Amino acid sequence: MFDIALLFLAGLVGGMLNAVAGGGTFITFPALVLVGVPPVMANATATVASFPGYLAATYGFRRDLAVMQGVRMVHLTFWTMAGGMVGAGLLLVSSNQAFSALVPFLLLIATVVFIWAEPIRALAARYARVVTPFGLGTLLPVAIYGGYFNGGLGIILLALFAMWGMRDIHQMNGLKSWLSVALSLIACLIFAVGGSIAWGPGALMATGTVLGGLAGPSIARRIPMPALRALIACIGFGTTAIFFWRLIQGA
Repeated sequence: MFDIALLFLAGLVGGMLNAVAGGGTFITFPALVLVGVPPVMANATATVASFPGYLAATYGFRRDLAVMQGVRMVHLTFWTMAGGMVGAGLLLVSSNQAFSALVPFLLLIATVVFIWAEPIRALAARYARVVTPFGLGTLLPVAIYGGYFNGGLGIILLALFAMWGMRDIHQMNGLKSWLSVALSLIACLIFAVGGSIAWGPGALMATGTVLGGLAGPSIARRIPMPALRALIACIGFGTTAIFFWRLIQGA
């Protein structure tokens, strides 16, 4: 019963965070590992469980996305899925031992990126004229990272959009959610074929992410962001410390 409640609540909070500011993986991935899912399978399952939450968040931002029809959405979606395919393939050939050694560093990078999201977006905006708007050269590496490890993907995408010259945060959140849907979809198919999904825990978590994803866009317009960011930062550093401790204990 504890495992069921933990997975559902982790999905609920993770789905809300992904819709609002990113950082849901700080909740969902450790919860799956805690209930006994092996690290590589836990990462794949967290990506699968996030998919319906991303879809719900995209629906919540549908009005903001509707005004972006002039943007090359098909182009962006295709290259996001291509990068996600590469990243997911890399995860499947990673052993649990190798991935476990990388996890603390990946979580630390994601946490630092999350904390410095605003300065990163501001810095990216300064170089908006230096890069090609909606360019493949900047999107593809981010998509590969997201296919391999979903942590911090939302924050990195928002920084990328700022570098492209986008300014409307709700449009940026809508595009972030849609590209996350595309990336997660192709990654889910690859993980399913590779037998790397814990379907029972994933289904429980996915139920929570749908509810969190639906609530997220509304919360994004009301919640005090500094308080939320401080909470997610604490969770991120706490999770990173736990996985570093696990790595040291296993050495």
